[in-house]
This record gives sequence, structure tokens and C-alpha cells, in this order.
Amino acid sequence: EIWHSKMECQWKPDEQGLQQILQLLKESQSPDTSTQRSVQQRLEQLNQYPDFNNYLIFVLTKLKSEDEPTRSLSGLILKNNVKAHYQNFPNGVSDFIKSECLQNIGDSSPLIRATVGILITTIASKGELQNWPELLPKLCLLLDSEDYNTCEGAFGALQKICEDSAEILDSDMLDRPLNVMIPKFLQFFKHSSPKIRSHAIACVNQFIISRTQALMLHIDPFIENLFALATDEEPEVRKNVCRALVMLLEVRLDRLLPHMHNIIEYMLQRTQDQDENVALEACEFWLTLAEQPVCKEVLCGHLSQLTPVLVNGMKYSEIDIILLKGDIEEDEAIPDNEQDIRPRFHRSRTVAQQHEGDGIEEDEDEDDELDDDDTISDWNLREVLTALCLCTCKCSAAALDVLANVFREDLLLHILPLLKELLFHPEWVVKESGILVLGAIAEGCMQGMIPYLPELIPHLIQCLSDKKALVRSITCWTLSRYAHWVVSQPPDVYLKPLMTELLKRILDSNKRVQEAACSAFATLEEEACTELVPYLAFILDTLVFAFSKYQHKNLLILYDAIGTLADSVGHHLNKPEYIQMLMPPLIQKWNQLKDEDKDLFPLLECLSSVATALQSGFLPYCEPVYQRCVNLVQKTLAQAMLHQSQPDQYEAPDKDFMIVALDLLSGLAEGLGGTIEQLVARSNILTLMYQCMQDKMPEVRQSSFALLGDLTKACFQHVKPCIADFMPILGTNLNPELISVCNNATWAIGEISIQMGPEMQPYIAMVLHQLVEIINRPNTPKTLLENTAITIGRLGYVCPQEVAPMLQQFIRPWCTSLRNIRDNEEKDSAFRGICTMISVNPGGVVQDFIFFCDAVASWVNPKDDLRDMFYKILHGFKNQVGEENWRRFADQFPMPLKERLATFYGV
Repeated sequence: EIWHSKMECQWKPDEQGLQQILQLLKESQSPDTSTQRSVQQRLEQLNQYPDFNNYLIFVLTKLKSEDEPTRSLSGLILKNNVKAHYQNFPNGVSDFIKSECLQNIGDSSPLIRATVGILITTIASKGELQNWPELLPKLCLLLDSEDYNTCEGAFGALQKICEDSAEILDSDMLDRPLNVMIPKFLQFFKHSSPKIRSHAIACVNQFIISRTQALMLHIDPFIENLFALATDEEPEVRKNVCRALVMLLEVRLDRLLPHMHNIIEYMLQRTQDQDENVALEACEFWLTLAEQPVCKEVLCGHLSQLTPVLVNGMKYSEIDIILLKGDIEEDEAIPDNEQDIRPRFHRSRTVAQQHEGDGIEEDEDEDDELDDDDTISDWNLREVLTALCLCTCKCSAAALDVLANVFREDLLLHILPLLKELLFHPEWVVKESGILVLGAIAEGCMQGMIPYLPELIPHLIQCLSDKKALVRSITCWTLSRYAHWVVSQPPDVYLKPLMTELLKRILDSNKRVQEAACSAFATLEEEACTELVPYLAFILDTLVFAFSKYQHKNLLILYDAIGTLADSVGHHLNKPEYIQMLMPPLIQKWNQLKDEDKDLFPLLECLSSVATALQSGFLPYCEPVYQRCVNLVQKTLAQAMLHQSQPDQYEAPDKDFMIVALDLLSGLAEGLGGTIEQLVARSNILTLMYQCMQDKMPEVRQSSFALLGDLTKACFQHVKPCIADFMPILGTNLNPELISVCNNATWAIGEISIQMGPEMQPYIAMVLHQLVEIINRPNTPKTLLENTAITIGRLGYVCPQEVAPMLQQFIRPWCTSLRNIRDNEEKDSAFRGICTMISVNPGGVVQDFIFFCDAVASWVNPKDDLRDMFYKILHGFKNQVGEENWRRFADQFPMPLKERLATFYGV
């Protein structure tokens, strides 16, 4: 009965109802979970009464007799109701809440002010800025209040609104309030209260990155006001000033340039600020400046001051050491805290070509090119430092890294004198920071460091057995940054001792060291590749022993080290004694993990690499692994369908299970080749793939196209009946906006065409135009260009009559994209296709014949019949144009091309 609505002009609570609510609020502060659960249910029931929310705002704003936590809690429950049900509030209720908020924004309690501010922002973000036209003018008016609490409360609310609704504030929807607000905020930069100065800058800072016009009009007074606050005694103000300068560096460098000398001097001081948060913001300045083209010019005069400041910032403080548990040496037996395990990203399979040379340089760029998103980053500096150390150390090291890339040897002049002192320092904290410096400059200063490495690397290898765990872990990382050089030297001198010591660290009794050693070892594996073959027994011994030793988090990194080893040594792993060591612990983990356990991801990835490397050696294990992968795909698809039809009943599946399973199936198909045939015959994998190829998530399609290509190569008899269904889907996925999806679809079409032969004819029209468009697009990544060229060549090989008429539209980019890849099967079939098309449509190549000559010359040793095809085309062209014209044409050739064609083809 109490809850009958009383919506008179001024609402008053019913006493009994009010007591009920206060009772609830008190109970909800109880630590007992069952009490909390019953409170939750009663709150949900109360939401059905229209004026329940009036009681909540009443407790927050009017019931001053109650204690602050209870009042604030009432406001936070109201905030959650606004979030969930605001559109169902009766008008009277929402008007009452709005007017109460505005009247009480200046409550004497900071907690209540902040709660009211959050409530206002939540209402505003429900699209209510338009329906609450008096809100912004009223808050701006309250800024001028004589009463400090009112001014501070209004500013707190405005800061939250600026953070949450920056875009709407700068749109035409609201009649451009910022034209009034920004000049208003600027007036408060000089306010006597530090809290208010800080709010004022924070409000304006929200509009820098978006280059909001209202701010750009006042950019000069803004910058002047910032400079006036540069030495403010309040850390929060200094922090906001630094943050503003960092952002201005990105968007209005032109305005900062005249003052650059002073700004740099100022940031040098702030980077050493007593307040950790200020120092951290200031340190971002160097990171941002390094990305600007003017960096070298404006910073070169300050390097001698900046270098020691950054190097100093890389030492751990006492608090850092406590937080890092740097005083705990042995913790391998302590179970991991699940919160500490970072989410990991699966790098889906992307099919790429092998390049000339040793392939190391080439492949590094490949990965960058084919990521459609930035979620996946290899162990780059920033991430490693997040794992290894804390705020200021991390930021200073990151700054040093980017500056080393800008200044190279010039930076080394300033660093070397400091390094000598640090690296051999008796205090471990100082020595540790020196090793970090050495790692941070590795990429940028590598050339200049080479003369010192013969002395430094052995010193670092010694530091791997330092008695402090934090020294051992940073040394692992720094050595991994020099792995490329180590591998380029005679193996006995550095590689062997480094490997021996790193393997000991993989079995360290400290978890942080285990992690750093495992990651460093994975980097070494990538650099050393087959150089590791002589030591395989020794390496596997260690990695397998680590299985029994590692806690959860490091196990995941161990899988990665094993997978990388398999990728690096390939078929050399296929020896009975190695398989005996490696497979039992992997299969044991595989049997322990449930289908819904996310630890399957890294294990499946690892097995995928192992299966590809072991080839026939994986046969004894392939059946259960194959079955489980098919099962995971089927389960995920079924769950997705349930979720689609009844979203309330069933939650969406984690599609990573399916992606990783598809990739492992690809690994099996690639490793086992034809022997996978019986497994495919006995399963419904093709039906499942048909669904995966149409999934709305790009990564699922990407992995299913890779599998389609691998199954096409391994057992086409099972794929062939589905081609009529698959080809139209492949055609619609030739969209270069999604690079990796497009790349894998293109590759699969090429593999299918080789198997189909002339029967490919009905499908040419579905794909050819898109492929020709992709090969002619500017800025298409190299891998996609190469795969597109190969597929066009293959289509022309099996259906020359259909493809040759378009020759002129693609011959030039076709030749330039394939001249860099190594001789291999794919290149062979593509060039046969081009030669066949040229014989059908010789006119199509005439204008770009020099590019064809260059592409032919890129072959080291083509098969005899392919060499004959080249010979016939070159001589045919020469005879066609006559001696004189040919000589004039050949005079345009660069010398190496001229010599190769003369030597190999006698033209």
C-alpha cells in the first residue's frame, strides 16, 4: 500500500517506505553474499514502482541526517537504474531527479558532490543532453558561484560530461555549447583553488585530439595559460599540463614550435618530478615527440641533458621492488593468481610466399602487413616492459628505444659513458637499469654497438646467473634483443654459451625469470632456425622438464617456445627419439584439458606447429587430435546457432575455439598430406567448413579458407564435390578491405584451379575481375599481391582462353610482384600460365614486354620445359620486331638483366 504514487507538485516520501529503503541500503553494505543477493532481488522488485527512484534521490540529496556512505550508495543504485531503465521513468520522476541533482551539486560533502556528478553524467549520456537544455548553461553559471563547494561540484560534473560526451558537445545537435564553454574554462586556469585549476585543464584537454574548432579558435590563449601553470605547486595540475602538451604535440605542433626550446627544458624537469604520475605523463612527451618529423632537429641540442634523465628514470624505486616482489627469489611453487594472466591473441593462419635470400628480413615485415587489427603484437618492447617492470622505468625505457631509432649513433655518444658505469656497478638496482638501457637501445643503435658486443655479450651471459632474480630476468630480455647478432657469429663463440645459460634460466626457481627466459629463447629460435639442430636433444630435454615445473601462466609461454622451435627447425624434429621426448607431455596436457578450457588455444597452436614439422612422425597422434578439432568446430557452430535463435537463453560462443581448431586441422593437412584422406572421409568436416566460410567473423573465414587450400592439396577427391558451393563464397570474399581473409581466399582459388584443370572454366567469371582489380590497387600489401599474381597465373594456366583476353590489364603488376619470390612450385605454375596466355594473346604483353623480360630473369633455375617456353617467347618477340628494333629495345635494359638474358636465353 505504501507504494501508491504521490506525484503532487512537490513530491514527499512516505515515512514507512523511506524506512524500508534505508533498511535495504544498510543491508546491502553487509559483507555476507546471501544477504547481498536478497537485497539485489528486492531492489529489482522495487523497480516496478514508478516513484521508487524518487526515494533514492531523496536519500541522496535531502536526507542529511544519514551517513554519507549510505546516501552515496543510494545515488549509485539510482545511477544503475538510470543506466538500465531511464526511458521507462515517468516524466515527473525524471524531472524531480534532474532538479534535485542541479540543486545539490554543491553539497558540502565531496563524496556526495561526486555521486551527484556521476548521476548527472549518466543521465546526460543517455542521449539526454538534448532533452535537458538547461543542464550545461546552469552548470556553467554555477561555476561563478562564490561558494567553493558549488563551483567544485559543478566543475566535477562538467569534467565527467566532457569525458563522456565530447563528440556530442562538438556536434550541431546542441547548438555548439563549446563556443561558450571553452572560453569559460580558460578563465578558471588562474583560479585560487588547485582542484578547480585541475578540473579546468582536464575539461579543455578532452577536446585537443579531436581538433575541436571551438578550442582551435582559442589555441593561443590556451597555450599561454598552460605555460602560466607550468610550475603549479599542485601535482594534479602539473600532470594535466603535461598531458595537454603531449596531445598538442600531435595535433598543433605548429603552435608549439616557437616555444619548443622552453617546452623541452620544462619537460626535462617534469620527467624528474617528485610525483610519479607527473613524471609518467612527462615521459610520454618523448615518446610522442620521437614520432614527429621535427624530432631530430628540435631535440638534438638537448640530448646530452635528456639521456641521463631517461637513464636515471630506468632505476627501480623501492616501491617498485616491493610491488614486483623483487625481494622474493624463489616463488616457483606458489600457484599463479589468475588475474595476472594476460589475454592472449591467436595469430590466425595466413598463407605467404617464400622470398629470396634467407628470408629473415622479408618475413619480419610480412607479419606487420597482414594483421587486419592491432590486437596482435609480438613481444615488442612496450609489452615486454609491461611484463618486466613498472610505470616510470617502463616509460623511460620505451622513450629511449624510440629515440635510439631516431638518433642512432648520435644517441650512443651520450649513452656509452653512462653505460660503462652502470653495467659493472656493485649495486644490483643500478646494474639492472644498465642492462635495461642496453636492451632498449638495441634496435636503434645496433650498428654502433657492434664493436662493443664481443665484450658485452659474454658479460651479459654471466649476468644470467646473477643472484638477484630481477637482474636475471632483464638480462634474458636484453640478450634476446641482440639475438640476431649472436646468430651471425660462429656458433661456438656466443650462440652455444648463450643457449646453455638460457636453458638453465628456463628452469630457474623464479617465475619471472622463467617467463623472461622462455620468451627470450623463442626469439633466439626464430633467429637461429636450423642452427639449433645440433642441440635439439639438449633443448627438448629442458623444455620437457619445464612442463613438470611450471605454474599456469608460464606453461602458456612454454607452449609458444615449443611451437616456435617446431617452426624454426621443421622436419629436423622428425626423429623417433625427439618425438618420444616431446609428444607424451603434450598429449597428456591435451587429455587433461576440457573442451571449454581456454588453455586449449596455445596448446592447439603449439600442436599445429609440431604437426607441420613432424609430418609423418605425427601419424600415431593424428586421429584423436583430428577428431577433437572437428568436434570443437561443430560444438562452436551449434552454440552460435542456438545463440542466434534464442539470445536470452544461450550465450554467444567463444569463436576462438573454432578458429584455433581450424588452424590445427590445416597444420595436420599440411604435415600429413595425403595420409589425412581417411580422416576426412570419415568426418563431416566439409559441411562444417561450408558454414565456417560464411561466418560473419572475418578470422573464422580466414582460417577456413586456409584449411580449404590445404585440404585441396592433400585430398582433392573429397573437396571436389563441394566446389560448386564453395566457389561463389570465395568470390564474395575477394575484398581487399579485409587483407588476410582476401589473401587466404585468393590462395585457395589458386590451389583449386590447379586441381580442377579445364573444369575450372565455369567459375572464372566469379573471381577474375576482382583479382585483376586487387593486383592493380595502390598500396596492396606484398603478400596479397604475390598470392593474387600466382592465382591469376594458375587460372590462366588451366583456362587460357578465358583469362588471356585480360592480359594487358594485369601483366605489368603481375611481373613486378613475382620477381622477388623464390623459385618454387607456385611460381612455376603461375609462370606456365603467363606463357600460355601470351601464346593465346601475344598483343596483350607488347607494351609491357620489358617487365616480362625482367620477371623471366628472376628465375635461378626453371625446369627445362619452362625454360623452353621462356626461350620461345623471347625469340618470337625478337624475330617479330626485327634485329634493329630489338637492339634499341634491349638498350633500355639495366646491365644485370641484359647479361642474364644473354647468358640463359641467347637474346
